[in-house]
This record gives sequence, structure tokens and C-alpha cells, in this order.
Amino acid sequence: MYKHIEDSQITLTELMLPSHSNFSGKIHGGYILSLMDQIAFACASKHSGNYCVTASVNKVDFLNPIEVGELVTLKASINYTGNTSMVVGVRVESENIQSGICTHCNSSYFTMIAKDKDGNNAPTPGIIIDTEQKARRFLRSIETRKSYLHRESKYEEKSFELTPELLDELKQNNLELALS
Repeated sequence: MYKHIEDSQITLTELMLPSHSNFSGKIHGGYILSLMDQIAFACASKHSGNYCVTASVNKVDFLNPIEVGELVTLKASINYTGNTSMVVGVRVESENIQSGICTHCNSSYFTMIAKDKDGNNAPTPGIIIDTEQKARRFLRSIETRKSYLHRESKYEEKSFELTPELLDELKQNNLELALS
């Protein structure tokens, strides 16, 4: 079974209140992450027709601060589908209500896993790729997954060896090397 990406896209807009701010008066990053996780859940659940859980979040960069009183809009879309997993792209924008200026604040990718009523992984419908942009996002998700799997195996605890090359790489960073 295959579905159009547009059928599960979600948009959420919320006014940022003083209760959402941190000590510097900006909106707390943890609050934004919570909203991002909620919209990724809603998008993945709508696509799969099942309850979904967050497996991982890839690269969260806070590009611009969000002010109290701004409208924050989150947009979620399925970028990739595996057998039981989905990558949900989430974009966060803030809008200054007085000026109308919109600012891109964050983009991130959530890997979500569909679960059946017994808590087992559930099959996920595929997506219909009908534009180059959708193909690019799908392929980028594949590359990100490959990179993640390679990184995990490269530094696996059981097989890790601190070679002279890796020691040299460590020494080029802001650290004190005190290995015994």
C-alpha cells in the first residue's frame, strides 16, 4: 500500500507565552523540541494508521531564537518510509505578529516506528514519490541512515581500537589527553 505524502502532512501553530520562556526571555528549546516530537508523532501516526514512537532525532540545530509573543508554526511531512519506520521532516518557523516577518528557526528529522495494538512493530505504508523534491528528501534520508549505521559500527565498543591516527585526531581538539 502506498500513500501520498500530502495525506499525512500536519501543520501546528501556537502563540509563544511567557510560560514557555527560559531565563534569557527566549522560548525554551526543550519546549520547541516537545512540540516537534508531538507533530512528528501526529504525522507518523496519521500516515501509518498506528500508534508511533520516536526512535531517534537527527540533528537539531536552533538557528534563530523565538521571542515571547511570536507565532510558531511547525510543519511535518513524511520524507522516508521503511518496513516499520518513517522519517518525518519537521520545520519550525516563527512569525513576529506586528511586522509579519517569518524566520526559519529549526529543521529536524525524526525517525518514528509504527506499533500495533500489542506493541509490536507494525508495517508502514510506503509513500508515492511524484516530485524531484520528494525524491531528494527520500534519498537524503537513505544517505543519513547509511552514515548513521557506519558511524555506529566504526566506534562500536567491542571492536574499537585507539589507533595512532585516532590519537592524532584527538590531539587536534580542545581536550587534555590523560589516557593511562
